Amino acid sequence: CNFNHVLDFLRYLDQFGKTKVHSQDCIFFGQPTPPAPCACPLKQAWGSLDALIGRLRAAYEENGGSLETNPFAGGAIRVYLREVKDSQQKARGIPYKKKKKK
Repeated sequence: CNFNHVLDFLRYLDQFGKTKVHSQDCIFFGQPTPPAPCACPLKQAWGSLDALIGRLRAAYEENGGSLETNPFAGGAIRVYLREVKDSQQKARGIPYKKKKKK
């Protein structure tokens, strides 16, 4: 396992996200509460990804892995998380509100 596998996993997780992240060409880009629905994708929230990577990094080291070989502690992972955070801040990601089951 290396950082490329971790990045692929994080991108894979995006399809199961519940945070609306508006694209730059969306009319609701930058609005915290848009008045109507749009076709922008749902993605994983930055905080969830950051917490997951933190837990995986700690688990790797607790189970005998060294800090130097930890695929969850690489610079590429930090850059990816920073890019996700920046894009979600700019778009003001909106949590998806699930409808309650009756």
